[in-house]
Amino acid sequence: MTEHNFEQMRRAMVSNTLRTTGVNDPRVLAAMGAVARERFVPRERVAAAYADAPVPLGSGRELNSPIALGRMLTELSPREGERALVVAAATGYSAAVMERLTGSVVAVEEDPALIERALEVLSGSGIELIEGPLTEGHSAGAPYDVILIDGAVEFVPDALIVQLVDGGRMGLAILDQGVTRVALGRRAGDAFGVAPMTDWSTSILPGFAKPKAFSF
Repeated sequence: MTEHNFEQMRRAMVSNTLRTTGVNDPRVLAAMGAVARERFVPRERVAAAYADAPVPLGSGRELNSPIALGRMLTELSPREGERALVVAAATGYSAAVMERLTGSVVAVEEDPALIERALEVLSGSGIELIEGPLTEGHSAGAPYDVILIDGAVEFVPDALIVQLVDGGRMGLAILDQGVTRVALGRRAGDAFGVAPMTDWSTSILPGFAKPKAFSF
């Protein structure tokens, strides 16, 4: 594969995959069209970098499919100047896209091998990479205007909710009885609500199992 091939694949991803599946925010399309996704996948899987499917990263983790990320970002609608937290940064792709949308990103990852790759790929960027539990976010950098949980979870821990500003937004996918749904969360004072937007296949994150008797 050459750089020219990847550029063609990236343009095709935007025009043929994202635009036709509800990713209609011009800023999200531009950001995903600018970030070289092939840099964030294992070297032996670069040919699948722009496929409409998650890319295995090892240890049970995946790089979310382009559509899943694009749909979550479209619902979240991050704006320039907002402070963003990306939870489950993996190798750093979603954080790199988010940086183009907001300009200020903190990214959290708990897998040492993944964060090592992210540090390598994102060297020289303004993204602050933090190694730590996904469910805890990064309270030292809070509050955040927007939080992206890059994957599907059964519930959102309070530790993440309190890191949002009042009126802040959260993009995520909810896992419910085997179905994943792209959703938008909002904080209003001490309250937090999640509104599912559409069913979409999304990579499932570990560590976010629903506590007994919990419901949205």
